[in-house]
Amino acid sequence: MKLIVTTSPTFFVEEDKIITVLFEEGLDILHLRKPETSAMFSERLLTLIPEKYHKRIVTHEHFYLKEEFHLMGIHLNARNPKEPYDYAGHVSCSCRSLEELARKKHFYDYVFLKPVYDIDSDGRNFGRYTPEELREAVKKDVIDTEVMAFGGVTVDNLLEIKDFGFGGAVIMEDLWDKFDFCCDRDYVKLIDHFKELKKMAD
Repeated sequence: MKLIVTTSPTFFVEEDKIITVLFEEGLDILHLRKPETSAMFSERLLTLIPEKYHKRIVTHEHFYLKEEFHLMGIHLNARNPKEPYDYAGHVSCSCRSLEELARKKHFYDYVFLKPVYDIDSDGRNFGRYTPEELREAVKKDVIDTEVMAFGGVTVDNLLEIKDFGFGGAVIMEDLWDKFDFCCDRDYVKLIDHFKELKKMAD
């Protein structure tokens, strides 16, 4: 099962170093998601990441970065719903229901189904879809190896996602919560957590 990491929505000092180590430790794909930020900051980050990893990065904004930095591709969502005119290359997108997923999945290289899990007011993680709904979607080929589970994915439910038949899992808060941008002096805890996730996904 693929393991995809989506960046923190804000930039921080150690980000390029952490991303590089994540790739070294076997990260399959990075989604560069920096909503409502200047393109020059994304350019700066990409120049600090070794070029050999650029082909495994998908951008959610500033789609020209795909060609300029030879990235893997672009990702469409509510903020950026259409690819540029005459665009050719990898395209992924986000879907917010099984019905939307069934309509759209055949047009993209892969899709995110979000949110697979929600967080309640007490901070508890629970499935948005019932196991029966997900297994029925697998039977109907709505969920397959080109569908990535996104939203509330943690070390506690990753094996469940794998068992349901998703092609990958998208990690965001569960990883970045392991690093305090302001206070932590190293990112060992974050990398160790990623290694645990990677071991479970393989």
